[in-house]
Amino acid sequence: MDRAGQTGTQGLARRPCLGAALCHLDQLLGNRTAVNRPDTTIVAINGKAPRIHDSAFIAPGCRIIGDVEIGPDASIWYNCVLRGDVTRIVIGARTNVQDGSVIHCDAAMPGAPDGYPTLIGEDVLIGHMAMLHGTVIEDKGFVGFAAQTMNGCVIEREGMLAAGALLAPGKRIPARQLWAGRPAAFMRELDDRAIAGLQMGVAHYVENAKVHAALYDGTTES
Repeated sequence: MDRAGQTGTQGLARRPCLGAALCHLDQLLGNRTAVNRPDTTIVAINGKAPRIHDSAFIAPGCRIIGDVEIGPDASIWYNCVLRGDVTRIVIGARTNVQDGSVIHCDAAMPGAPDGYPTLIGEDVLIGHMAMLHGTVIEDKGFVGFAAQTMNGCVIEREGMLAAGALLAPGKRIPARQLWAGRPAAFMRELDDRAIAGLQMGVAHYVENAKVHAALYDGTTES
Protein backbone atom coordinates (compact mmCIF):
# COMPACT_ATOMS: atom_id res chain seq x y z
CA MET A 1 0.00 0.00 0.00
CA ASP A 2 1.46 3.34 -1.04
CA ARG A 3 1.27 6.68 0.73
CA ALA A 4 0.47 8.35 -2.57
CA GLY A 5 -0.47 7.31 -6.10
CA GLN A 6 -3.32 4.92 -6.79
CA THR A 7 -4.16 4.44 -3.11
CA GLY A 8 -4.67 8.16 -2.58
CA THR A 9 -3.81 9.53 0.87
CA GLN A 10 -5.19 6.69 2.98
CA GLY A 11 -1.69 5.42 3.63
CA LEU A 12 -0.56 8.93 4.52
CA ALA A 13 -3.32 9.29 7.05
CA ARG A 14 -2.11 6.17 8.82
CA ARG A 15 1.35 7.69 9.24
CA PRO A 16 1.11 10.56 11.74
CA CYS A 17 4.85 11.11 11.33
CA LEU A 18 4.09 12.68 7.95
CA GLY A 19 2.12 15.45 9.63
CA ALA A 20 -1.52 16.37 9.85
CA ALA A 21 -1.66 18.64 6.81
CA LEU A 22 -2.44 16.04 4.16
CA CYS A 23 -3.57 16.64 0.59
CA HIS A 24 -6.11 14.88 -1.62
CA LEU A 25 -4.65 12.97 -4.55
CA ASP A 26 -5.73 15.58 -7.10
CA GLN A 27 -3.89 18.22 -5.09
CA LEU A 28 -0.87 15.98 -4.61
CA LEU A 29 -0.57 15.62 -8.37
CA GLY A 30 -0.38 19.38 -8.79
CA ASN A 31 3.00 20.96 -9.46
CA ARG A 32 3.42 22.83 -6.20
CA THR A 33 1.61 20.82 -3.56
CA ALA A 34 3.70 19.29 -0.78
CA VAL A 35 2.99 16.81 1.99
CA ASN A 36 5.07 17.70 5.01
CA ARG A 37 6.34 16.10 8.20
CA PRO A 38 8.74 18.02 10.44
CA ASP A 39 11.12 19.67 7.97
CA THR A 40 10.35 17.07 5.29
CA THR A 41 8.77 17.63 1.88
CA ILE A 42 7.13 15.08 -0.40
CA VAL A 43 6.11 16.96 -3.53
CA ALA A 44 4.64 16.23 -6.97
CA ILE A 45 5.98 17.77 -10.16
CA ASN A 46 4.98 17.44 -13.82
CA GLY A 47 1.99 15.31 -12.82
CA LYS A 48 4.15 12.76 -11.00
CA ALA A 49 3.87 12.17 -7.25
CA PRO A 50 6.17 10.09 -5.04
CA ARG A 51 4.86 6.63 -4.17
CA ILE A 52 6.07 5.56 -0.75
CA HIS A 53 5.24 2.22 0.86
CA ASP A 54 3.61 2.49 4.28
CA SER A 55 6.42 0.51 5.90
CA ALA A 56 9.20 2.76 4.55
CA PHE A 57 10.87 5.30 6.84
CA ILE A 58 11.42 8.86 5.66
CA ALA A 59 13.49 10.88 8.13
CA PRO A 60 13.03 14.59 8.83
CA GLY A 61 14.91 16.90 6.51
CA CYS A 62 14.33 14.82 3.37
CA ARG A 63 13.12 16.20 0.05
CA ILE A 64 11.37 13.65 -2.18
CA ILE A 65 10.25 15.10 -5.49
CA GLY A 66 8.32 13.75 -8.46
CA ASP A 67 8.50 10.27 -9.97
CA VAL A 68 10.03 8.45 -7.01
CA GLU A 69 9.02 4.98 -5.80
CA ILE A 70 10.17 3.76 -2.39
CA GLY A 71 9.57 0.11 -1.52
CA PRO A 72 8.72 -1.86 1.63
CA ASP A 73 10.99 -1.40 4.66
CA ALA A 74 13.27 0.96 2.75
CA SER A 75 14.70 3.88 4.71
CA ILE A 76 15.65 7.36 3.56
CA TRP A 77 17.72 9.00 6.26
CA TYR A 78 18.10 12.57 7.47
CA ASN A 79 18.57 15.34 4.91
CA CYS A 80 18.54 13.23 1.75
CA VAL A 81 17.29 14.57 -1.59
CA LEU A 82 15.61 12.27 -4.14
CA ARG A 83 14.64 14.35 -7.18
CA GLY A 84 12.67 12.51 -9.87
CA ASP A 85 11.74 15.55 -11.92
CA VAL A 86 12.96 14.54 -15.40
CA THR A 87 12.61 10.76 -15.20
CA ARG A 88 12.13 8.18 -12.47
CA ILE A 89 13.88 6.99 -9.33
CA VAL A 90 13.16 3.59 -7.75
CA ILE A 91 14.32 2.48 -4.30
CA GLY A 92 13.82 -1.24 -3.67
CA ALA A 93 12.66 -3.09 -0.58
CA ARG A 94 14.89 -2.86 2.51
CA THR A 95 17.35 -0.55 0.79
CA ASN A 96 18.75 2.27 2.90
CA VAL A 97 19.85 5.69 1.64
CA GLN A 98 21.92 7.17 4.42
CA ASP A 99 22.12 10.73 5.72
CA GLY A 100 22.84 13.57 3.32
CA SER A 101 22.80 11.52 0.12
CA VAL A 102 21.57 12.96 -3.18
CA ILE A 103 19.88 10.89 -5.90
CA HIS A 104 18.94 12.35 -9.27
CA CYS A 105 18.32 11.14 -12.84
CA ASP A 106 18.62 12.59 -16.33
CA ALA A 107 16.22 13.31 -19.17
CA ALA A 108 16.21 11.85 -22.68
CA MET A 109 19.13 12.93 -24.82
CA PRO A 110 20.93 11.81 -28.00
CA GLY A 111 22.03 8.24 -27.47
CA ALA A 112 19.72 7.81 -24.49
CA PRO A 113 16.11 8.14 -25.71
CA ASP A 114 14.74 6.96 -22.36
CA GLY A 115 17.06 9.17 -20.36
CA TYR A 116 18.93 7.88 -17.35
CA PRO A 117 16.61 6.82 -14.53
CA THR A 118 18.15 5.84 -11.21
CA LEU A 119 17.00 2.31 -10.39
CA ILE A 120 18.14 0.84 -7.09
CA GLY A 121 17.28 -2.76 -6.26
CA GLU A 122 16.52 -4.56 -3.02
CA ASP A 123 18.80 -4.85 0.03
CA VAL A 124 21.17 -2.13 -1.18
CA LEU A 125 23.26 -0.06 1.24
CA ILE A 126 24.05 3.53 0.22
CA GLY A 127 26.47 5.26 2.59
CA HIS A 128 26.30 8.77 4.00
CA MET A 129 26.71 11.69 1.58
CA ALA A 130 26.69 9.53 -1.56
CA MET A 131 25.70 11.11 -4.90
CA LEU A 132 23.99 8.87 -7.46
CA HIS A 133 23.05 10.19 -10.91
CA GLY A 134 21.33 8.18 -13.63
CA THR A 135 22.62 4.91 -12.20
CA VAL A 136 21.41 1.30 -11.88
CA ILE A 137 22.32 -0.63 -8.73
CA GLU A 138 21.27 -4.26 -8.67
CA ASP A 139 20.14 -6.17 -5.56
CA LYS A 140 22.56 -6.26 -2.61
CA GLY A 141 24.88 -3.65 -4.10
CA PHE A 142 26.88 -1.26 -1.92
CA VAL A 143 27.92 2.38 -2.29
CA GLY A 144 30.37 3.75 0.29
CA PHE A 145 30.42 7.09 2.10
CA ALA A 146 30.66 10.12 -0.23
CA ALA A 147 31.00 7.96 -3.35
CA GLN A 148 29.69 9.28 -6.66
CA THR A 149 28.20 7.62 -9.74
CA MET A 150 27.39 9.25 -13.07
CA ASN A 151 24.95 8.68 -15.95
CA GLY A 152 24.84 5.15 -17.31
CA CYS A 153 26.74 3.52 -14.46
CA VAL A 154 25.75 0.03 -13.34
CA ILE A 155 26.70 -1.75 -10.12
CA GLU A 156 25.82 -5.40 -10.56
CA ARG A 157 24.45 -7.69 -7.84
CA GLU A 158 26.66 -7.64 -4.71
CA GLY A 159 29.08 -5.21 -6.35
CA MET A 160 30.71 -2.51 -4.21
CA LEU A 161 31.88 1.06 -4.85
CA ALA A 162 34.28 2.14 -2.11
CA ALA A 163 33.99 5.26 0.04
CA GLY A 164 34.98 8.44 -1.77
CA ALA A 165 35.18 6.75 -5.17
CA LEU A 166 34.01 8.29 -8.46
CA LEU A 167 32.48 5.90 -11.00
CA ALA A 168 32.80 7.56 -14.41
CA PRO A 169 29.88 7.73 -16.87
CA GLY A 170 28.90 4.40 -18.38
CA LYS A 171 31.16 2.28 -16.17
CA ARG A 172 29.95 -1.08 -14.88
CA ILE A 173 31.06 -2.83 -11.69
CA PRO A 174 30.65 -6.59 -12.22
CA ALA A 175 29.03 -8.77 -9.58
CA ARG A 176 31.05 -9.28 -6.39
CA GLN A 177 33.79 -6.83 -7.29
CA LEU A 178 35.11 -3.91 -5.23
CA TRP A 179 36.07 -0.79 -7.16
CA ALA A 180 37.80 2.20 -5.58
CA GLY A 181 39.56 5.45 -6.49
CA ARG A 182 38.87 8.56 -8.57
CA PRO A 183 38.20 7.44 -11.23
CA ALA A 184 37.16 4.10 -9.77
CA ALA A 185 38.89 0.93 -10.95
CA PHE A 186 38.87 -2.73 -9.97
CA MET A 187 40.49 -3.50 -6.62
CA ARG A 188 39.56 -7.07 -5.70
CA GLU A 189 36.89 -9.75 -5.66
CA LEU A 190 34.46 -9.91 -2.72
CA ASP A 191 34.13 -13.20 -0.87
CA ASP A 192 31.12 -14.64 0.98
CA ARG A 193 32.28 -13.17 4.29
CA ALA A 194 32.40 -9.64 2.88
CA ILE A 195 28.97 -9.98 1.30
CA ALA A 196 27.50 -11.33 4.55
CA GLY A 197 28.93 -8.36 6.44
CA LEU A 198 27.30 -5.91 4.06
CA GLN A 199 23.95 -7.64 4.40
CA MET A 200 24.21 -7.43 8.20
CA GLY A 201 24.39 -3.67 7.69
CA VAL A 202 21.22 -3.76 5.59
CA ALA A 203 19.36 -5.74 8.26
CA HIS A 204 20.55 -3.30 10.93
CA TYR A 205 19.14 -0.35 9.02
CA VAL A 206 15.75 -2.01 8.62
CA GLU A 207 15.49 -2.42 12.40
CA ASN A 208 17.03 0.96 13.24
CA ALA A 209 14.52 2.68 10.97
CA LYS A 210 11.71 1.33 13.16
CA VAL A 211 13.34 2.90 16.22
CA HIS A 212 13.65 6.27 14.51
CA ALA A 213 10.12 6.09 13.08
CA ALA A 214 8.79 5.63 16.61
CA LEU A 215 10.20 9.05 17.51
CA TYR A 216 7.80 10.69 15.05
CA ASP A 217 4.71 8.49 14.84
CA GLY A 218 4.01 8.23 18.56
CA THR A 219 4.63 4.49 18.86
CA THR A 220 7.03 2.73 21.18
CA GLU A 221 9.47 0.12 19.92
CA SER A 222 9.95 -2.87 22.23
